[in-house]
Amino acid sequence: MRHVAAYILAVIGGNDNHSEADLKKILNSVGVDIVDEQLAVVIGQLNGKDLFQLMEEGQSLLAGMPMGGGAASSGAAVAEAVEVVEAPKEEAKKAESSDSEDSDMGMGLFD
Repeated sequence: MRHVAAYILAVIGGNDNHSEADLKKILNSVGVDIVDEQLAVVIGQLNGKDLFQLMEEGQSLLAGMPMGGGAASSGAAVAEAVEVVEAPKEEAKKAESSDSEDSDMGMGLFD
């Protein structure tokens, strides 16, 4: 990923002919370790291509990718999950209200 980031920086900087030396200079300037084999793959795969067009194509591929957790299989499973979440909230509210009534005992901190 760091090699791709260096390539993107070179493109944004206006460098149309990217060489390993250019990308190594970028990576060395921020103290990043360089893996020559990965750098060669990045240059080989991306050199001569429109980077912004590749990004757009990649975004369209990601659009169909599911994000987040899986959906519940039935309405009963959803209702059960809601009950599990709601029960602790109600218990916490009861405990909070009884604690706040007893904790003052008529002596305020700033009275």
